[in-house]
Amino acid sequence: LYTRKHIVALAWVLAASIGFYGVKGGLFTLATGGSHRVWGPEGTYIGGNNEVALALVMIIPLMQFLRLTTDKLWVKHGLLAAMLLCAVAALGSQSRGALLAIGAMATVMWWRGRNRFWGGVFLVSIAAGLIAFMPDSWMERMQTIQTYEQDDSALQRLNAWEMAWNIARSNVFGAGFMVAQPDVCALYSPIPTDCRAAHSIYFMVLGEHGFIGLFLFLLLWILVWRSAGYLRIEAAKQPDTRWLAPLGAMAQVSLAGYAVGGAFLSLAYYDLPYNILVLVVLGRRWMEGKAWREEAQHRHPT
Repeated sequence: LYTRKHIVALAWVLAASIGFYGVKGGLFTLATGGSHRVWGPEGTYIGGNNEVALALVMIIPLMQFLRLTTDKLWVKHGLLAAMLLCAVAALGSQSRGALLAIGAMATVMWWRGRNRFWGGVFLVSIAAGLIAFMPDSWMERMQTIQTYEQDDSALQRLNAWEMAWNIARSNVFGAGFMVAQPDVCALYSPIPTDCRAAHSIYFMVLGEHGFIGLFLFLLLWILVWRSAGYLRIEAAKQPDTRWLAPLGAMAQVSLAGYAVGGAFLSLAYYDLPYNILVLVVLGRRWMEGKAWREEAQHRHPT
């Protein structure tokens, strides 16, 4: 992958692959009034309702990048509809982590907006409309975020997180992949009979690879965030590289959703964030190399 066409094509493949389930799930939520949960494709990394919700949340900024870089009006409108349906599907999954991830992304987009007042009004209006559509059962589930100490799912996560901490303290390089095994839980879990996955990208890496592995994991995403920020600022300075600025900006928005939503899911090795990493690396290599100059000369020969 070297040229602008390659980068945009990869973004389209990612957006269409995940967006298909977002459009489908969004229509399902609207048709059922949000009374049933949206689930991902069976037998995949995102088969669960929480997992597919985070994937949908992360793909929305990528769709926005494609909207900003296309000149075709029907494509812009189609992507906008797909983005709204993905948001509806994420809410329809009844995932509390997805709600937090959406909040994190909306905050980043609001902060980056040129007019924060009207941007805030727009985001609040969209959020209010979507939430008002959801049934009372959805609101009751979202409110359990404040009463996590009474929620079995949340307590199981806390137990798994403490186990990961105990493993890292006793093993420099962690306990290896798939630590949720009876023998490991018997040694490190506060409740040995409750042997579950970490349900957090951070504690998952901590338990499997120790503090050194967690440091490298965090460093990787910090560097990707910085490179995306570089694209957002530097690409805007040249007409021929300006299309990369929204890629950098939207990659940061997507990573914000992953950082927050991933805190409650075992998706440390899910491929979508790493594909976003690839997009950022490709964009920066294209901009810093001679590729864009050669493409510009090809379009505007002197």
